[in-house]
Amino acid sequence: MAEKLYLDIVTPHGKLFSGEVDEVAASGADGDFGVLAGHAPMMAILRIGAFTVKTGEKTDYYFVGSGYAEVLNDKMIVLADSAERAEDIDVERAMEKKKRLELLLAKKENVDFTRAQASLERAIARIRIAKEYAGK
Repeated sequence: MAEKLYLDIVTPHGKLFSGEVDEVAASGADGDFGVLAGHAPMMAILRIGAFTVKTGEKTDYYFVGSGYAEVLNDKMIVLADSAERAEDIDVERAMEKKKRLELLLAKKENVDFTRAQASLERAIARIRIAKEYAGK
C-alpha cells in the first residue's frame, strides 16, 4: 500500500490542485466519504459542499460546487463544475448573490426555480465554508 495519494482537482478553468496528499474528505451524493492511499477503486458523484485535503499536519479546505471523483491506483481525480480554496472565496460577493437569489425566488414568476435554487445552495455553501474554514 502506498503512503501517499496523488490528487488532482480540475475545474473548467483548469487545475486547482495537483499533488501528493495523505487524506481527502468529500461530500458525496450518497454521503460524506474519506479517501486514503490504497483505497479501493471507486467513482462518486460530489454534491455541493466542503472538500478537505490533509497533508502532514496541514489541512486545506475547499468549496466544491458539484462534480465527480474517481479513485484508482493511489490516485484521485476530481472533476468539479466549480471549486475554490476556502481562503479565496469572496464572502461579500457570495452574500450579495444569496440576497439577489432569495429575492428572485420570492417573486415566483418567470424564474427557473431549479437553477435559482442550485445557485442559492452554492452561495450558502461558499459563505459557510469561507466563514468556517478560511484561515485555519
